[in-house]
Amino acid sequence: MQLKKINENFLPDMLRKEFGQEIFNTINTHQHVSVRGFAGSSPSVFAAELFLTQKNSVLFLTDDKEDALYITAELEDLLGKENVLYFPPTHLEPYQTEKTQNANLVLRTEVLSNIHRNKKPQVMVAPFSSLAEKVMKKEDFKAISHTIKTGTSLGFDFSEELVNKFHFNSVDFVSEPGEFSVRGGIADVFSYSAEEPYRITFFGNEVESIKTFDIETQLSKEKVDEFQLVSNMNFSVLGRKVSLFELAPQNLVVITKNASLGSNIIGNFYEKALDKYSTLSKDIQHQMPAELFVSEDDFKNDLKNFRWVDFSQQAVLSIKTSEPVTEVQLHQTAQPSFNKNFQLLIEDLEQKKEDGMDLWISFSTEKQQQRLEAIIQDMEKNIPFKSFKSELHAGFVDADHQIAVYTDHQIFDRYQRFKAKNAFAKSEQLTLKDLMQMKVGDYITHIDHGIGKFMGLVKVNNNGKIQECFKLVYKNGDLLYVSIHSLHKISKYNGPDGKEIVLSKLGSSSWKSLKQKTKAKVKQIAFDLIKLYAQRKTTKGFAFAPDSYLQNELEASFVYEDTPDQEKATADIKKDMENDTVMDRLICGDVGFGKTEVAIRAAFKAATDGKQVAVLVPTTILAFQHYRSFMERLKDFPVNIAYMNRFRTAKQKAETIEGLKNGKIDIVIGTHQLVGSSVKFKDLGLLIIDEEHKFGVSVKDKLKTLKNNIDTLTLTATPIPRTLQFSLMAARDLSVIKTPPPNRQPVDTKIVGFNEEILRDAISYEIQRDGQVYFI
Repeated sequence: MQLKKINENFLPDMLRKEFGQEIFNTINTHQHVSVRGFAGSSPSVFAAELFLTQKNSVLFLTDDKEDALYITAELEDLLGKENVLYFPPTHLEPYQTEKTQNANLVLRTEVLSNIHRNKKPQVMVAPFSSLAEKVMKKEDFKAISHTIKTGTSLGFDFSEELVNKFHFNSVDFVSEPGEFSVRGGIADVFSYSAEEPYRITFFGNEVESIKTFDIETQLSKEKVDEFQLVSNMNFSVLGRKVSLFELAPQNLVVITKNASLGSNIIGNFYEKALDKYSTLSKDIQHQMPAELFVSEDDFKNDLKNFRWVDFSQQAVLSIKTSEPVTEVQLHQTAQPSFNKNFQLLIEDLEQKKEDGMDLWISFSTEKQQQRLEAIIQDMEKNIPFKSFKSELHAGFVDADHQIAVYTDHQIFDRYQRFKAKNAFAKSEQLTLKDLMQMKVGDYITHIDHGIGKFMGLVKVNNNGKIQECFKLVYKNGDLLYVSIHSLHKISKYNGPDGKEIVLSKLGSSSWKSLKQKTKAKVKQIAFDLIKLYAQRKTTKGFAFAPDSYLQNELEASFVYEDTPDQEKATADIKKDMENDTVMDRLICGDVGFGKTEVAIRAAFKAATDGKQVAVLVPTTILAFQHYRSFMERLKDFPVNIAYMNRFRTAKQKAETIEGLKNGKIDIVIGTHQLVGSSVKFKDLGLLIIDEEHKFGVSVKDKLKTLKNNIDTLTLTATPIPRTLQFSLMAARDLSVIKTPPPNRQPVDTKIVGFNEEILRDAISYEIQRDGQVYFI
């Protein structure tokens, strides 16, 4: 079966099929509609159709944040990102503004800014909990916002206004909402209503140009004509706050999933607010819960004023209206589960086609389409179906309209991650802000002058112009001023621990001499490497066959989406293995970035070609951990796996050694015992070494004999070489996995005095989000 090219005609085709027409007909004549018998992501498809056909704003309310993010991704694919907004909550708990996330505050402000400025209709997606917080009225929002346009004039007191009226912080380099920086005729400002900061260029008092810029590189990006400058809404005490519904346009259509449950969520949050308010200090005046939060009764009263469609299999939310809720019964079923049995998939698709159904499959990436094509191309079937690119979360079958919509991740039994909305996520690279956070006394290295000591940021008069410079001190108190435009020449000093740091002397030839010696040493290493690789090129290894059907099925069964670096590393390894030159590749990647999955694929490729695989690990616990990982991933495939460590009995070890000798064991995982003299392999084809630098010298000497003419794959999370051996190791064929898995959050470390209230809140928050707590 040949898959056709992915097309984008999914929504128009669904409209032609009159998908959801029964809901459209009912909502046009009735105020409140309850939809039963729906399945999968059909509510998202209906919401997209409603927005396209009626050109009204849509508010889509869901049970929780995770569901809201899935639906946001679906609607962005179907309607375009410019038409979809995500409205998150800012409060984790009532009256805990210190836990407010700036990213969520920016996203909320962006939605309110669009509503207040009466922009074009849009789809807003929100968890019910986000409506529990009241928002600012239009007139109060105007008081904390200001539109800045090109061609208009701003007074000299602009900076003073940012500090006093908008409560912005003056910094050297803007990196977070609520910050601004002024340098001559240029002002950088990060508004709470946008996901990127703006750079304003002045000609006198006139705004000459406005551009967005990157917080990492500080380089300008896109030019815009205007932007909305908005301060932190949480700091404002202006006027009376209202529910989001009071700001919404009259023609708004509200779509809910399980409105009855959502109403309870809002009610419970309000009850928490009442309880928390009673425990607050009476010495400080606090706003009443009714002034800040929405009660369950308020939510119901607001909801009845709008056209409302509730998708729910539970009891209908009871609201007091003159007109009863009208029920629409659909006849949809969830996408069948095939458990990666592609024969079942083919039979199901054939049956659907015989029944006259229109078949659609959504693919998150082109790679997934190619995988499905590779797996079923030899089944010699011809089942015409349509495909479209989408992050659709769950497939469904609609019997009334004869439509079946399947998703690739359900076909392959993969876990689909939701995409977290983090408005200004930063990379882990060294940034200007990191340099600004350097403390006086830190050691730095200048590429031209050597090791010095950082003494702070100063302003220097250079021919009548004031410039910001880094002040560095060298040996004998010599000073060097480095312009902020030459920051690429300096870096933080990294040297051996415990060794006294000697400052370089300005004007001396010692640093230049040291660089020349280092270059000469690098050249010698390069010469030795060329000689080494020339010898390796003349040594013939085993050329593995191209990927088999089983290999494609294994990779398709990975429950997570491959990161780009994982895909590249896998492709590099396969290319090496299929070449008759001996492979010697190093895979570098942080913990949890997917090195083990890459190793499993390489091991399976070798095993399916009749070769044995040895996985060498430094510790007993890691051996068992890898054994469990390999067993879990390869449980559905004809591969025999064993492991050896000091906890195995003598009988078990003897059986494993015998299995390796006669070829019954395909993959063995173990500690240094694998390189013992008693271990003999029938036909070893691949050696995988995890954290080679943790093995002793004697083990490495034995490895040299074991690795002769055998493809070798080394995994490490610590690629920084500390000795010449590590330099040589890192200079081999190298694949770096530096892309973190989706939604991987940085570790947030805080040092506080012992406080039972802080501990209680932290533990309570973790438990509520189904997290884990390890208390020492």
